[in-house]
Amino acid sequence: MAPQGAPLSIRAVRGEDMKAVIELDALVTGIKKREYWNSLYQRHEKTAVSGQHFLVATAGTKVVGFVIGEVRDWEFGSPPCGWVLAIDVRPEARLLGAATQLLQALCQGFRRARVTKVRTLLARENTLILSFFRSQGMMISPFIPLEMDLMP
Repeated sequence: MAPQGAPLSIRAVRGEDMKAVIELDALVTGIKKREYWNSLYQRHEKTAVSGQHFLVATAGTKVVGFVIGEVRDWEFGSPPCGWVLAIDVRPEARLLGAATQLLQALCQGFRRARVTKVRTLLARENTLILSFFRSQGMMISPFIPLEMDLMP
């Protein structure tokens, strides 16, 4: 539980935050992906100056949310833009504005990198995160996601 009345702060993730990040993601997704998150941390820790960002929201000393994003250039024919790769907030901290503050901090990093657009992808059935992104001003993009199954 997030400390009552504790102010939120946003900062770069630290190694000691990873246990909380992994637990939060498992709480939200139902899947514990320790190796995945640790590899993302290692990649972002080494390259944060090149437009990659891994931020946490804390209330007191407790990690209550995180966001990961990066600037990508010319993929899919798009000029450089910021991509939100993941964002999660503890259920009991969702009304504290943590996700909004995390997204704003990430977008500020993108602005410093001189990009003018931010994008993300999400599952259609994830109405909670869809509602959040829509409330932040995000709209359907001109890109159409396509996929195919590789296994029979």
